[in-house]
Amino acid sequence: MANEAGRFPRTRLWRTANAVIGGFIRYGISPGDLRLLTTRGSSSGFLRTTPVSLVENEHGRYLVGVYGESGWVRNLRRDGFATLRHGGWIELISVVESGPDRAAPVLKDYLDHPRAIMVSQQFTAEPDAPVETFRQEVATHPVFEIVRSTTVRL
Repeated sequence: MANEAGRFPRTRLWRTANAVIGGFIRYGISPGDLRLLTTRGSSSGFLRTTPVSLVENEHGRYLVGVYGESGWVRNLRRDGFATLRHGGWIELISVVESGPDRAAPVLKDYLDHPRAIMVSQQFTAEPDAPVETFRQEVATHPVFEIVRSTTVRL
């Protein structure tokens, strides 16, 4: 759950798990929808990398801010571009933030996936709820649509 500031707590276990998962993704040993997202820090200018799940449906490809207003969300809002990495492939992406009409079905798809067991407590809507219920979730779980990408092999 979110604390008073609207941020989700980052425990030592959470940070360790992200580091381990990130290592697997870097070497291509992970499920196909997991990627390492790298953005430029909005204040420091340093590159910041975090594991994310890619959501693909008939309308496009999306990144979901499961933990709300996190660093990568702020960085993507500011820059509008980032890189996604899986194994030896790096994808340069441009993104736009989706509005409630476009984002609600994506959030529902996100919770319909088996990965949702790890993050479902971050959502107030149930996975089997109608799409309209997910409109309220968009305020706390931003969705970014990938509008342009170029993939290169390392």
